[in-house]
Amino acid sequence: MSARERYRSVREELESVCEDAGRSFETVHLVAVSKTVGVEEVASAIEGGACDFGENRPEGLMEKADAFPGKRWHFIGNIQSRRIADIVGRASLIHSLYQLKHAQKINDVAEEKGLIQDVLIEVNVSGEESKSGLNPREVVEFAQQMGELSHVRLRGLMTMAPQGDLDRAREVFEELAYLKELLCSQLDDKVAAEVNELSMGMSEDWREAVYAGATIIRVGRAIFSEDF
Repeated sequence: MSARERYRSVREELESVCEDAGRSFETVHLVAVSKTVGVEEVASAIEGGACDFGENRPEGLMEKADAFPGKRWHFIGNIQSRRIADIVGRASLIHSLYQLKHAQKINDVAEEKGLIQDVLIEVNVSGEESKSGLNPREVVEFAQQMGELSHVRLRGLMTMAPQGDLDRAREVFEELAYLKELLCSQLDDKVAAEVNELSMGMSEDWREAVYAGATIIRVGRAIFSEDF
């Protein structure tokens, strides 16, 4: 199967899962994580209907976003201060923000470019040492500190679940959904109204994420790998 066919297959299943969960299909964005493939595979997924793509390295984002400027590009990788200028503006949404110094640098670059950069706060809900992100207890304070940055717009939260345990994955996703509601209750109403995204769920566990309220799922191997 091609990326086009696999994308269509995931999209069709997503429709079915949304229906089963009592949700509108339009409430969940399917991000095709293209970090391991080239522009030809991206073009194939676009033929299948893909509009959103995720990259975890600035050079990959630059190459593919510049090749397909009409699509929405998401930065999902580790943020490095020296590469923030390459990300801001190219990425419609940065999923992996959890350090204030990076938020401040993103704000400065966005101001220079005359735009407002949408971001998500990455949260380490599972507590695994191998995963990045804020402790859930730190999220409200971090979001309030971000409120002072006029060129960064907080849109929601992101997390990754432990692999190999779908029950635990769903617990993690439900915890993130609860945290978003808690966060919104602590923010100014105008700011809280914009905090409506939950980026969670990947190739193995996106179904559990949809049931838990995900608005963005990040699917790579199920679309781009023949071995999945």
